[in-house]
Amino acid sequence: MSNTFGNIFRLTTFGESHGEAIGGVIDGMPAGIEVDMDFIQQELNRRRPGQSAITTARQEADRVEILSGVFEGKTTGTPIGFMVRNTNQHSQDYENMRCLFRPSHADYTYYKKYGIRDHRGGGRTSARITISRVVAGAFAKLALQQSGITIQAYTSQVGNIKLEGSYQDYDLTQTENNAVRCPDEKTAQQMEALILQVKEEGDTIGGIISCVIKGCPVGLGEPEFGKLHAQLGLAMLSINAVKGFEYGAGFEGVTQRGSEQNDVFVPSSDSAHLKTLTNNSGGIQGGISNGEDIYFRVAFKPVATILQEQKTVDLEGNPTTLKARGRHDPCVLPRAVPVVEAMAAMVILDHLILKNKSKSNI
Repeated sequence: MSNTFGNIFRLTTFGESHGEAIGGVIDGMPAGIEVDMDFIQQELNRRRPGQSAITTARQEADRVEILSGVFEGKTTGTPIGFMVRNTNQHSQDYENMRCLFRPSHADYTYYKKYGIRDHRGGGRTSARITISRVVAGAFAKLALQQSGITIQAYTSQVGNIKLEGSYQDYDLTQTENNAVRCPDEKTAQQMEALILQVKEEGDTIGGIISCVIKGCPVGLGEPEFGKLHAQLGLAMLSINAVKGFEYGAGFEGVTQRGSEQNDVFVPSSDSAHLKTLTNNSGGIQGGISNGEDIYFRVAFKPVATILQEQKTVDLEGNPTTLKARGRHDPCVLPRAVPVVEAMAAMVILDHLILKNKSKSNI
């Protein structure tokens, strides 16, 4: 089982949803970066359960403990070990799932691959494991701040309710002002109402998270198998419940002709770099960043655990029924926004280090 992500900036994770703790080890973090623990904790708070009526009711403080790699408030360049203890598990809620396979979960595939599975909250397959990604992403963000690179994600669609404009049409600083994390208040209210309705019905719903990365220099990414958009796609598709990834004009762009789609170069006030009149490429051309904003969208399916009776089979393949218990998200998007940002931050920092490393070797 692969538990490590990244090339030079790497994260190795451990833990299960109902185990003692979730944690990880970060390798390749640049030395001398000031560690803002309040910022790291705030990133975790954005992901933690129980933060509003549209998230799971599980109550976890999700307090991060740094075990190594930080001295006198700065990173030392050595591995950063950390963990977040689980304190509010209700493992008994999953007893009726011990001997059957939940629809659209990883129960069956894990059981067939490994011959054993942790049925308590999904064990290693639980979205609670994304805690480690958020911590590592927070460290990556602190390093990227030194280069003026910022990452902002937001909920752009829930079910059939969506923002019609691009990221440029909204004040993204308003994203954290509502529970659904949508930068348009009116649309956010409609999204929240839909999530509450779905929750009342014992059901779940999916949607889309959009993300924009600003300040990236030209030259991040490799031209063949290490294309920057491919690495971002790999990162996003590794997140629980993600079913799709597109960047730039994406699938909508297939209706255009090349004369409409091409990003024309224009003079820039910065003589060292060119600008483009449009940005249908999403800030990446030939797999390499071109200095424009990088923007992409990530599609999330409805959460697989629903509080309605469903048909399924037991471990021997005999038909049975399941009525899930416990505390579950009716929509994963509000808590997934910081996870998308974290994965993007890790990819960008990894490639920034690779770019600087290749320069130093010339």
